[in-house]
Amino acid sequence: MHVEVHERIHERPHPFVVGSAREPEHSTRGQAWLSNNRHTDNPQPEVVQRAPLDLDLGAVRAFVTLTEDRYFSEAATRLGISQQAISKRIAKLESDLGVRLFFRTRSGAELTGDGRAFLQHARSLVGLADQAVDLLRSRSRALRVDVLDTRLRTVDLLQAFHRTAEDIDIEILTSNGLRSAQTALTRGTADAFFCRVTGELNEELRHIPADLGPVHLLVGRDHPLAGLAQVEMERLSGSTVWMPGNTPGSEWADYYDHLGSTFDIRIDTSGPDFGWDHFVERIAAGEHIGFGGEGLRLPWHPHIVQIPLVEPSPVYPCSLLHHRQNHHPVLDRLIRFVESRFRPFDPARQWLPAPDRPAFAA
Repeated sequence: MHVEVHERIHERPHPFVVGSAREPEHSTRGQAWLSNNRHTDNPQPEVVQRAPLDLDLGAVRAFVTLTEDRYFSEAATRLGISQQAISKRIAKLESDLGVRLFFRTRSGAELTGDGRAFLQHARSLVGLADQAVDLLRSRSRALRVDVLDTRLRTVDLLQAFHRTAEDIDIEILTSNGLRSAQTALTRGTADAFFCRVTGELNEELRHIPADLGPVHLLVGRDHPLAGLAQVEMERLSGSTVWMPGNTPGSEWADYYDHLGSTFDIRIDTSGPDFGWDHFVERIAAGEHIGFGGEGLRLPWHPHIVQIPLVEPSPVYPCSLLHHRQNHHPVLDRLIRFVESRFRPFDPARQWLPAPDRPAFAA
């Protein structure tokens, strides 16, 4: 008896051999040995679930269009693509679904039974997609532009743009510059940023040169340089310039580090930074000298003087940064306006850090 049992087990096909020529024995013992289901009336669920299928909306649209026009050439014309392209889309959809949707006749493409079953759902998919697009395109919302600080001259640039198209609505945002830009533009919480661009950016972001703002010297009215119409950069060699707002790691702190090392100027970032009013008061009192951009809206003070810097004139590079997939209808108009107003870097009379020069050159 022991030998007979051994022989039966030996002759039984291995349950994991695909395409075995022999069927397993349909005995109770065989079922228990071949299956992991303890009760055949209540089988266990499959361990591996089939992944959901992501349909190509372009292929679904091609399917719906072909059912209406019947001919591949006419459907391709309506979609604005080639006949070869629509054939590939239908073939891909049939491959993804694992069924044949059409068969060809002399009167055009005819739906198979599977094609007729899929048609109503396909029309619903295309219709919902069109509704979603129409809803977003019809939304009227302001163009959200981050200017870093409303005291900067980028606000003047935006005001000039608005005067050319007063029917548009612009929402002004402020932040900590480039460190916020990448996340905000990717998430869509901002449409555009005015800031200095440094380092590697997300490949989805685009930027164009927007402005080169001249840097001015800020001194108290009793300072020896206060009576000059302009100050040559060499006269500042060995000086200390106070800039408590130069946040470590910011793109503007990096700019002034470049400027300081080039012209032998120490940039003092000691603080705390109590804001523009405190900054102006300390400069006016003669305790420090500072830098400020042309067009900077400083709090008024009777004892502060702002003097242009020359030979060369340091200019602060500002770019317009946006996401390439942002299709706000006003964004493209702003980009064209900025491009029309920009004046390239002039190395004969202006100074820029070396990393900024290629983007701002003529």
